Amino acid sequence: MALALLGALALGACGRGGGDDVVLGVAGPLSKPNGKSMRLAVEMAVEEINASGGVRGRKLRVVWGDDEADPSKAIEVARTLRSNPEVVAVVGHINSSTSMTASRIYNMPEGENDSVPEAPLAQISPASSSPQLTQAGDYTFRITPTDLEFSPVLARWAAGRLGSRRAAVLYANDDYGQGVRSTFEEAFRRGGGTVVASDPYLPAAMEGETALDPYLVRALRRGADALVIGGQAAEGVKIIAAARRLGYTGPILGSDGLTGVKDAGSVAEGVFVSSAFLPDRPAPKARAFVEAYQKRNNNELPDHRGAMAYDVVYLLRDAIREAGADRRAVRDYVARVGAEGGPEPFEGVSGLIRFDEHGDVVGKEVAVGVVRGGRLVTAGR
Repeated sequence: MALALLGALALGACGRGGGDDVVLGVAGPLSKPNGKSMRLAVEMAVEEINASGGVRGRKLRVVWGDDEADPSKAIEVARTLRSNPEVVAVVGHINSSTSMTASRIYNMPEGENDSVPEAPLAQISPASSSPQLTQAGDYTFRITPTDLEFSPVLARWAAGRLGSRRAAVLYANDDYGQGVRSTFEEAFRRGGGTVVASDPYLPAAMEGETALDPYLVRALRRGADALVIGGQAAEGVKIIAAARRLGYTGPILGSDGLTGVKDAGSVAEGVFVSSAFLPDRPAPKARAFVEAYQKRNNNELPDHRGAMAYDVVYLLRDAIREAGADRRAVRDYVARVGAEGGPEPFEGVSGLIRFDEHGDVVGKEVAVGVVRGGRLVTAGR
């Protein structure tokens, strides 16, 4: 725990500027693959904003917090960020489980706990999709759709575009995986499909390549014609490889957590992933963002986490510019984005952003991508 906090503070010190900077906290799995695009996109956004004069003539500065995708570490990162009086809002977290635990700290009423003496702090998650986050509190927002929207899109794609009728689901036994499982299964059954197997896994218990063979063998014996993975890319790659090794040749699908499988080589070719942002999104703002990101990062493409973290930084820039660098004022501005009488919906690289009364984004598009040649591109084109 001490090492995680030391890493967070050291990264924050690297970005330290003058005493009159406007400071944003950025929290996520910065040292892990699913945090890389977030970090690079935030750096890009901050550099762009500062190069154009900053916010009200003040530079933006970032204090980084690496939660390592661990809910217990996320609590300590949240305490550190909230206790820093310079931080006016937080971009993060990424994983649903870390956003959920950290939200307790950001939303805690002032004076309730001596360990967080400063005022509550707005957090805007780029990518936490668990429906449970809806009830996290007045200071918690997200610009990604929930699993209630991601998984039904995937279910309709499997049934309508791929003709699948008998799905098997393997899901991480956490908030994210359980959300993917329940929402996919409900939508798939509603569309006339049958779920022939539904089994949880623990990522930490997947060291051996045959760990999930019994589940996969049973699914194949029951005639599964679609394999759905509710989890992150690291474990997803192992599941895909095991399924192919066992002779499964049908479609494999996953929600946005599976985005990173594109980097796994030929084993991931043809895997379908639902996402709130794909790098070939045709909108002009999206194209400009992707081109600039690639130019900075050796032609690497951003993922949805990066695109939406980039949007959050610019949304917060607008909030600070219009409402001032005050925690409550920033939170109140964000809460009114797209509401009647409030600021206009924010047009980001990932689409239009406006919030409902719970801090959830309203009407955000969900696309289905497919891995082709190491890239995740829009399916069906």
